[in-house]
Amino acid sequence: MSGTRWLDDEEQRTWRAYIRTSQLLQDALERQLQRDSGIPHAYYMILVVLSESPGRTMTMSELSSMLRYSVSRLSHAVSRLEEKGWVRRVKRPEDRRTTVAELTDEGFAALVEAAPGHVEEVRRVLFDPLTTTQVRRFREVLTTILTALESQEPPDEAERSPQLDPAAR
Repeated sequence: MSGTRWLDDEEQRTWRAYIRTSQLLQDALERQLQRDSGIPHAYYMILVVLSESPGRTMTMSELSSMLRYSVSRLSHAVSRLEEKGWVRRVKRPEDRRTTVAELTDEGFAALVEAAPGHVEEVRRVLFDPLTTTQVRRFREVLTTILTALESQEPPDEAERSPQLDPAAR
């Protein structure tokens, strides 16, 4: 293809550094949460999002959209969290077609217990190697990329990222 905009050497090195860093960062966070709390990172993120929502509740479709999980993968993950007693699904009284995920007190307690170790790992692998100026620049770069990505159409259900669900591994 003559119209292909190939990466130059600098872009190629940057791209590969990003991919490797992203993989290693996700692996480190997954290992820490599994080792210290027995919680997959994807499930931890469900607990976090629910804990930050009003009333610790969110519709399954809102949660799916927020986390970029397919509805079926989210349903599977929430089923595992229900088994632990950390999340419950309820129907809205005013609209029985809408299912709401609710973080239980037990789920919130599990999150509170897991959070310090998780935050320490995030600090260790992401922030400790950087200066304050580098952290600010990193945030600026990520915000620019995030803004561009979020302005695009959301993926269809079938295109949502399966790597966010440990059950897909």
